Amino acid sequence: MDADFMAERAVSPVTGVVRWVVVDAGSFDLHAEAVAFLASLRARGCSPNTERAYAGRVALYFSYCQIRRLDWRTPGFLDLARLQKWLVETPVPPRADQVRPGSVRYRSQGTANAIMTVVGEFLRFAAVHGWVPVDTTALLSQPKLLRFTPPGFDTGELGQRRQVEAAAFRFRVTEPGYEDLSGEQIRRMIDAAPSARDRFLIALLACTGLRIGEALGLHRGDMHLLASSRVVGCGVEGPHVHVRRRTDNPNRALAKSRQHRFVPVTADLVALYTDYQYERDRVAEAVESEMVFVNLFRQPLGRAMSYPNAKEMFDRLARTVEHACRPHMLRHSAATRWLRDGVDRDVVQRLLGHASPLSMERYRHVNDAEARAAVERVGSLKERR
Repeated sequence: MDADFMAERAVSPVTGVVRWVVVDAGSFDLHAEAVAFLASLRARGCSPNTERAYAGRVALYFSYCQIRRLDWRTPGFLDLARLQKWLVETPVPPRADQVRPGSVRYRSQGTANAIMTVVGEFLRFAAVHGWVPVDTTALLSQPKLLRFTPPGFDTGELGQRRQVEAAAFRFRVTEPGYEDLSGEQIRRMIDAAPSARDRFLIALLACTGLRIGEALGLHRGDMHLLASSRVVGCGVEGPHVHVRRRTDNPNRALAKSRQHRFVPVTADLVALYTDYQYERDRVAEAVESEMVFVNLFRQPLGRAMSYPNAKEMFDRLARTVEHACRPHMLRHSAATRWLRDGVDRDVVQRLLGHASPLSMERYRHVNDAEARAAVERVGSLKERR
């Protein structure tokens, strides 16, 4: 499908600030309603990655409506149902940087659900401003009775809160689960990393459970790695790192949590950071940067390391060690290790920067040894009887 609308980066010539917009692919005219929606995301403090993803999904919705000659303001129930089906049945266009033709790719049902969620959010936003009739937004959800509720959910004295509004256009997909890495796999990743910077980044994520955006957004002043940091006005004892939400990082890295927190680190991690500093000090352009992670091996040298560069490093590493190794897997590994070692759940929640205790449900993984020990334990009890 040739895109009639597309997401574009808009850079201010005065301030250099980057924004995402939706434009007509032919005339490059801004789509006013979509631009207003994206501006609302920025006002809410959403990350630049969220803004970019939402811009692409809204542009896809407009393109679909243009191809089908639909008014994007008044899609009917069947129109939205056809869009949902079209998302998984239509091949994804090849990337612009794809040199050789590859196999035909299709969107997964999970990806289709994410797109339909954004379409729903956009239409509701437009309805609030009078651009879309309320009848349209009424199609987006339907009543659902919760037979099973999550831990801590308040159903009300008479169970009246069991009825909720559920998305009307959503595929029922199997939960993929959360992958973590064993200690041996993490050690192999660190050993295989080609530079001190990359070894420190891997170890930092595995030791602290930081999100990749939080790690890339660290400033050198956040690294309190002495036994005492009172000389710089910090009363936290022992080596630790501070995680702060900043909206002005040059690489646009953004901490998801709005609450400042600190995370203790180990002596081994401090040693890896020292190795990284020796490596970094040999690049003159990196000396003046306040950011912890900077470009050392490609131009522009000294610039804050971006997420695409970090992802590329992890992709190369995965091919070397011959197993998946994504940054978020290290976060899952840290949380699982803490819980398995008996650390209080409230402490783990604070270390990870989760606002809700419900977010903790995903992290406790049962490994093969634990599962086998449980079965054998039951078997031995039967034998005793």
